[in-house]
Amino acid sequence: MRFAVLGSGSWGTTLANLLAKKGHETRLLVREQELLAEIVSKRENSWYMPGIKLHEGLEASTDPAVVMKDAEVFLCAIPSQFLRSALMSMRDLMPKKPVVLCASKGIELNSLHTMSQVVEDSLASLKPRFAMLSGPSFALEVSRELPTAVTLGCCYKKLGIMLQEALATDYFRVYTTTDYRGVELGGAIKNIIAIAAGIADGLSFGSNARAALITRGLAEMSRLGVAMGAKPATFMGLSGMGDLVLTCTGELSRNRQVGLRLGKGQKLLDILGQMKMVAEGVKTTEAVHGLGKMLEVELPITEQVYEVLYNGKDPEQAVRELMGRELKQEA
Repeated sequence: MRFAVLGSGSWGTTLANLLAKKGHETRLLVREQELLAEIVSKRENSWYMPGIKLHEGLEASTDPAVVMKDAEVFLCAIPSQFLRSALMSMRDLMPKKPVVLCASKGIELNSLHTMSQVVEDSLASLKPRFAMLSGPSFALEVSRELPTAVTLGCCYKKLGIMLQEALATDYFRVYTTTDYRGVELGGAIKNIIAIAAGIADGLSFGSNARAALITRGLAEMSRLGVAMGAKPATFMGLSGMGDLVLTCTGELSRNRQVGLRLGKGQKLLDILGQMKMVAEGVKTTEAVHGLGKMLEVELPITEQVYEVLYNGKDPEQAVRELMGRELKQEA
């Protein structure tokens, strides 16, 4: 198959390299000329994936027309807040009914739209066919060919199977589901819970607190997902519980690191200013907070993370308030 991979960060580069190694004709869109020169000459993306050798068959360019020419699948690994503008700037280069495989995890802040809604809006005249890839998958571990399992959500069953077969390797196992909404929401909301878990760890609140946040975070994720049309069972799978556990506990989790540093007393602007890659959970917290208010869904963990990030609330007080909420039955 012919893939155009839009986004040369850690995840876009990793997926492009995986596809090229499988023998697919794969082109990677790179924004920076300096990075392109390194990829071409050294077969490495040291900005985001230092030490990882890129396959000789992987092509790269800063020209969207070159990358997207004759592509059958457009794999988007662009930060969620920039996905709409990127697609709109490139839609004239896409065919009718393009296959858009999204690997971006987040909720658009201005519209409160999921990634599938952003794709549908920005490419409406082309009638895109959407699929979502999510699950517990640190890019560095995938690039090192360590065993990983993810979920691909697509309402078109035949297309879902085709993409599953295109992506799957002996170290990258891909499951399918038609519940793309559940897959995309799990991938987005887990980043908020990871910030909360990081805050608790930064405060040295212990393993019990982290386990409680993960478990109640899963309930919160499911509650909002069902209100938005997702299936409850999806959140018990790889793109829900699986990604949640990894992001809340793994040292490579950018969102957990944000929370960890907040819990240790650092300021958000200082933390973000020192990060090279995007921590999607920061903007997603604001967006999901808005969704909860709009849909009248109770999201206590998101509420407290929002207060810490955007209203300067003391992180320890936020966790204490979660523990002091009205007692109730578990649900």
